[in-house]
Amino acid sequence: MRTLYLDCFSGISGDMTVGALIDAGADIGALRAALESLNVPGFTISAEKVIKNGISATQFRVLLHEHEHPHRHLHHIVDIIQCAALPEPVKQAAIQTFTRLADAEATVHGTSPEKVHFHEVGAVDAIVDIVAAHLALHLLGIEQVVASPLHVGAGSVKCAHGWMPVPAPATALLLQGKPTYGGEVEGELTTPTGAAIVAQCAASFGGIPAMTVENIGYGAGTRDIPGRPNVLRVFIGQTDSPLGMQETITVMEATIDDMNPELFPPLLAALLEAKARDAFITPIVGKKGRPAYCITALCDAANVRGVADALFRHSSTLGVRFRQEQRFVLERHWKTVQTEWGRVRIKIGAYKGAASTAAPEFEDCRALAETAGVPVRRVYETALALAVKGEFEHA
Repeated sequence: MRTLYLDCFSGISGDMTVGALIDAGADIGALRAALESLNVPGFTISAEKVIKNGISATQFRVLLHEHEHPHRHLHHIVDIIQCAALPEPVKQAAIQTFTRLADAEATVHGTSPEKVHFHEVGAVDAIVDIVAAHLALHLLGIEQVVASPLHVGAGSVKCAHGWMPVPAPATALLLQGKPTYGGEVEGELTTPTGAAIVAQCAASFGGIPAMTVENIGYGAGTRDIPGRPNVLRVFIGQTDSPLGMQETITVMEATIDDMNPELFPPLLAALLEAKARDAFITPIVGKKGRPAYCITALCDAANVRGVADALFRHSSTLGVRFRQEQRFVLERHWKTVQTEWGRVRIKIGAYKGAASTAAPEFEDCRALAETAGVPVRRVYETALALAVKGEFEHA
């Protein structure tokens, strides 16, 4: 598996990420051509070699030719990205990264993601940084990203709303559940844009994984830090994980012994609505021998607050515990089969590059069965048989 390791010993920002990926081999010409398709006038990009405390690094810059740039909402940025001449996976990853930023800013300012005015992160340079970072990952064929613990810095930083503590509130939210440290350097080392990229891309955190390194790149930050190279270092190479991709997942649990079981189905529905990856209930024996239930939800770190809110709002629990765990997962993608009753999506799991599992989407089967007046099992088994035969619709 082609793996990227982010060594964030001096933090991470959007421009540092792009610079490091260019330094490691991403084609600046291809980046420039794709970025020109963004409907955002008044900028050019450059990438030049600089020396940071004795280390040669690439400094990526977004050069603005206009002094005034409008504050944008999330839907403006989504429209800009959707209309650009970019590969579809790059579009989706960039949109998801900005959505993470919108969620974090909305929580900090007590509003909704749709109403957030992006100040620094909505400026032209941030749009270019995020799109360029995901495009560079695509050009380099990166299949998995692993990151070191993140150095966030210390002290305070001046933002659009005034002076804020480091890490800035939005950065702190984006990095919730991820390993961070600070105190060694005054100032902001990890920016909201850098934090959002890491939160979006990194499947796990820790030391450099066992890998055959093919390329090493250094991306320069704008500051000069006494006694420390202000650079992001990246390693690109091959890892061989016999059990599939590795990722970090947050496990959230609550133990309940005083709730009407009739309320459990809407509780599970609320957890999934709050962006839990999965949710389930396990019967247990509680204190004093009472029958009880353990409610478990699996989610990404960015959705911990939303899932906890759903547990408190829709159950009788007085507390929620959570922890991070590592897991191996198969590569997954969707295909479609055409049954006599209509289309059914099929989730495909791939192991070592070959399809190993196929499962029809149950809600598709149920909707078709209800419309046609046939058993759900009949639709499901028909769709599965078509998938096993490989009779998928062409995209």
